[in-house]
Parts: sequence; structure tokens; C-alpha cells
Amino acid sequence: MKISIPKEQELGELRVAQVPDTVSRLVKQGFEVWVQTGAGVGAGYDDAAYERAGATIISDSALLWQQADILLKVNPPAKQDGYSVIDWLKPGATLISFLNPLGDPTIIQQLAQKQVTAFSMELIPRSTRAQSMDALSSQANIAGYKSVLLAAASLPRIFPMMTTAAGTIPPAKVLVLGAGVAGLQAIATARRLGAVVEAFDIRPTVREEVQSVGAKFIEINLEEDTVAEGGYAKQVSGDTQERIRQGLAEYIKKADVVITTAQVPGKVAPLLITPETVAQMNPGSVIVDLAAETGGNCACSEAGKDVNYQGITIISPTNLPSSVPVNTSQMYAKNLLNLVKYLAKDGELQLDFADDITNSACVTYGGEIRNERVKEQLLVVSG
Repeated sequence: MKISIPKEQELGELRVAQVPDTVSRLVKQGFEVWVQTGAGVGAGYDDAAYERAGATIISDSALLWQQADILLKVNPPAKQDGYSVIDWLKPGATLISFLNPLGDPTIIQQLAQKQVTAFSMELIPRSTRAQSMDALSSQANIAGYKSVLLAAASLPRIFPMMTTAAGTIPPAKVLVLGAGVAGLQAIATARRLGAVVEAFDIRPTVREEVQSVGAKFIEINLEEDTVAEGGYAKQVSGDTQERIRQGLAEYIKKADVVITTAQVPGKVAPLLITPETVAQMNPGSVIVDLAAETGGNCACSEAGKDVNYQGITIISPTNLPSSVPVNTSQMYAKNLLNLVKYLAKDGELQLDFADDITNSACVTYGGEIRNERVKEQLLVVSG
């Protein structure tokens, strides 16, 4: 079987779906691997490194897509040179990538119509068995780490307590909103830099995880279920969101840095910080909003921009994992490698839909959309 690795076309995307090390492992598994010219340059891997790993370098983008039995990508397929690259895939081919199935279900519809078998990396289940394939977690880990570095670089004071001949400097106060993978890594990174950290999540079950990485867990009494299937945060009512905003306001005002990571799959990010609360923060404070691409947790965020709002710096990065492409590519490549090895038997993909990993991640097969949530979202989008 032929595995193709295209060069990511999205502006600012430096990651690549496979690195030379994982390519060599695929070749040893019996796969023929094609890599598009320059696919790994943004992540520090030249074409010669892929050739040494056993790959064939292909300059023709259309040919690489058309001949693929399995195509591995980072981002959902988009238009290229005026054409939808999905049209290049042959019926029966398999696409494995981040596909944003709940955010843009029309792509999933196109893949089904093309008779492509598609696996969405966002839908890998959060289970022990699937941990080595969990690309959302691997990428969020790096995003959480980098968010704290961005905050530290913008904050006009240092993070750690420092005792000098000129006196003692107290540590910075960091507040992390959302204690998923990115949030927990943000907490751990801020603590390593010497900050005092508090954290909030609507899921009370994450209290021990927050405390285990060195933060104080903020309690807000919520009178509704806040945990969705798979352990994710659930979209809550307007009244509950208002209670959260009011409960967090006093903590936000006292913080030097606020890192927000709260998102609900397929939904607009919950609004946690109002302009009124931002205005009451100390001048020079920093907010890093990791949910900006899905609407933002802060009302003053503008995706992809740094905003100064009444003396407060609000950083709203998009595609933060791409800013550390060497490590995020390595991690994502391993996630994909492990999934391909899991699905392949004797050099062929053999799909068992009784298996929870295969069943969860496979969004299209045999011309049909398999995921009910994607079908529902498609109805919403199509009106």
C-alpha cells in the first residue's frame, strides 16, 4: 500500500504529518511512502532525510494525492490551485487527519460523496488503549506550554519570587481557566517558572489533577451536570455561564496572567471574561486566550492578534502548536504511526467497527457518514 505525505498548504502551518524516523518505521512495515517535495522543511526535515528513511520524493502534488491508498495530513483538506484536493483522492482511499468534523461538517460530506474512508484525529477516544494515538492531547500539551512562555515574555515583571539586595520580589499570580491537557500543562509550566497558580474548571472531577501539578483549585458551586461523554466539558446554560463569570471575576482581577483554554467540541467557546472584568485588572497584566479560534473565552480577544485593552495585553494565538513544529510534528507523526499500525494487518487496513477506537475515529466509510454528531451538525449548517 502507498502512503502519501503532502506538504501542508495552510498559511503559517509548519508541521508535517510524518517525520523521517516514523517514515522508516512505515517502510519496515511494508508500506511504500511518498513524500511531497519540501513537506518537512518547516519542521526542520529536508527531502534528503526522507529519502534516507526510504521514502520517494514526489514534486507533483496532484499525483501524490491521486495515487495514495492512505494519505496522512495535519489539517483538513482545502482548495489548492483552485481545485478541491478531495477530488484528487481515488474512491476507496483512506484519509487520516485533523478534519474539524463538528466545526466544518461539509468537508466530511464531501469525503463521503467521494467514497473516501476518513479518520478524524479529533475523535480518537480518550482511553488508555488509545493514548498513543491521541493527537489532540499531544498537540494541546505543547500549546499549553507555549502559552505560558508567550505570557512570560509579554508580562512587564518576572514570574518567580526573587530575593535580592534591593529587596524581595513576590512571585507572579497566574490563573488558568480550563484544566484539560493544555490547561494542566500551562499550570505545570507556570509553576516551573516560579509563579503562584490558581485554576478553574467546570468539571469538579479534575480537582486532583489540578492540585497534582501544583495549583489551587477554585470552587464555584454549579447546579447542573457539567461533564459530557468522554470526560469533556459540557456546554452549560446561560445562567450557569453567568454564575461562572461572576465567580471568576475577583480571581481574574488579582491575576498578573490569565491563560484561558476552555472549549466545548463543536460549540462556540464559553465566554468567561467580560470587558468590565478586563478593565479592572492591574495595568500590564496579560491574558492568553487559547480558545480564540472558536470564539474566545475573553470578550476582548481577536483571533490571531495581540490587543491592548485599557493597558491589558490580550494575546489570541491561532495554531499555536505550529509555532513549535519540530516537537509537534514528532509527536503527531507518532500518533499517526500508531493508528496506522493499529488498523493495518498484513499490509492492509482491516477495519473492525466493533472496536471502539476504529468506530469512534472513522467518520466516513462506504459513501456514508458514520458519526451521528457530524450528521446532526451538517443539518444545522445546511439549514
